[in-house]
Amino acid sequence: MQTFEEPSTLDYYSEPGVMTSPGRHASLLDNVPRDIADLASVAQGLIIHEHLAHAYGVSLSAEDRAPVHVRRVEELLGLIVAKDSRPLSDAREPGARVAGNCRHFSILMVAMLRNQGVPARARCGFGGYFVDGLFEDHWVCEYWSKASRRWMLVDAQIDAVQRDLFGIDFDLTDVGRDRFMIAGDAWAKCREGAADPGAFGLSPLKEAGYWWIAGNLMRDAAALGNLEMLPWDCWGAMPAPDANIGDADQELFDRLAEYARQGDGGFDLLRKLCATDDRLRVPSAVFNAVRRREEAV
Repeated sequence: MQTFEEPSTLDYYSEPGVMTSPGRHASLLDNVPRDIADLASVAQGLIIHEHLAHAYGVSLSAEDRAPVHVRRVEELLGLIVAKDSRPLSDAREPGARVAGNCRHFSILMVAMLRNQGVPARARCGFGGYFVDGLFEDHWVCEYWSKASRRWMLVDAQIDAVQRDLFGIDFDLTDVGRDRFMIAGDAWAKCREGAADPGAFGLSPLKEAGYWWIAGNLMRDAAALGNLEMLPWDCWGAMPAPDANIGDADQELFDRLAEYARQGDGGFDLLRKLCATDDRLRVPSAVFNAVRRREEAV
């Protein structure tokens, strides 16, 4: 009989990281539910997606949108309780929620799960359930299911309103790898000719292609190393919009995708590559492409 061995990385993904540590707000996470779907509902009752606020009848000002640039869960929790000091499990009205995006839902979910001792990590890639035929820039949470003995994807952003909006009819606590594609899979499939790079990007901006996939590949690799950067943080080898990727960087991204796709099996190789190659290492300051300025990490 074959014995099952748990991944050696579970302890690493059970502890808070730089971005996912609740810090001084740790006690807020002690009384949230343990069920995965209920835990996702907590995030949905605290955060409103800045680009989907209209679906809830909410209009956001520029000041309201400022929290989308928050990188750390500790600061995010501070903003949440500053607006409403009730327990996190008490859902706020949409207009009283803190503006964020898919990454914020994901890292909050990661923080809540890790606080309960459940291994979890944020993954950057592309969701194929928003626009037919396209894979849109997206983040989800990946958690270790002891019962199923595998890593499972949960989309903590999608609530009942968004289910209707996007016509989603599948289990959001176990999203299929064909529905959400990690950036490494997207890169490899395009390089193999099995997918069109023009289908991966962000359609509202009319942007897509290898340069976008490469950027998300670097963000996913950083997240696997417990540095979950903003979706528009740029550094190192990350290509500029519509830039051609040279042979040397293509080879680098091929290796990065290979290690990221191996999951726990490629963990040591991926961490070593990201720590030793200046093109991949997250520096102390990165370029915020939305604010168009350098910011400390």
